[in-house]
Amino acid sequence: MNTELIDDALPEEVLVQLREAKTILEHHGIADRLTELIGKPITASLKLLPDVAENAVYAAIDKSMRVALDVALRTLGDDPLKSGKPRLLTHKLMAGVVGAAGGAMGGATIAAELPVSTVLILRSVADIARSEGEDLTSVESQLACLQVFALDPGNSESVDDDTEIGYFAVRAAMAQQIRDASQFVLKNGVADTAAPPLVKLVTMIGKRFGTVVSEKIAAQAIPVIGALGGALINSYFIDHYQDIARAHFSIRRLERRYGVARVRQVYGGLR
Repeated sequence: MNTELIDDALPEEVLVQLREAKTILEHHGIADRLTELIGKPITASLKLLPDVAENAVYAAIDKSMRVALDVALRTLGDDPLKSGKPRLLTHKLMAGVVGAAGGAMGGATIAAELPVSTVLILRSVADIARSEGEDLTSVESQLACLQVFALDPGNSESVDDDTEIGYFAVRAAMAQQIRDASQFVLKNGVADTAAPPLVKLVTMIGKRFGTVVSEKIAAQAIPVIGALGGALINSYFIDHYQDIARAHFSIRRLERRYGVARVRQVYGGLR
């Protein structure tokens, strides 16, 4: 690892990258983006849904996270593609097609749609991770891709710390679970994705992802949204996580070069 120090400050181009990443990671959650698309505020809570619908959504979120974990651990390291750029548009178009079905049905297809959309997002995230120098044969990098689902800046809840929120707070709160999950996989392989360390990590990520999903469902449930609107919403959905992934893995790249503590200190001082 190159921890080269350049006087007391990072190079200007690095500061620009950190500012851009902070703008994405600390502002404009998916609800803000959907409000721009639809033209009115999105307010959503899974608790406001009828019990049957709420249970179906939670089941879809749980299934999506379990499928994403399986894909992350079993397949991301096998892809020979070196650059993430060529397939991002393809993933976005595919997500739009899936979202069109959800919009046409008023969100009733969430149980079938969400796992597919989640895997498409994960594939895009992995492409971006590779383009930022991540080694996706590494379990830690694979789980860092999965972690992107927990990083929506509009989600005001921290994971385990009620006194601090924000990008680095979420990462810090999840660090132990990611270490435990990584160590389990390295020791035992990926045959048992229902093992407690992996379930705990997936549950933690799913809790935060569920907040974003509820906002997506609220937008798709608008009676006039239709298939075209559903396609646009899903395109916004995947685009949102592509942006988060670019910021997240850009910061991880800078951490590998300049050190975690130094990058975090500079990030915290940026306005």
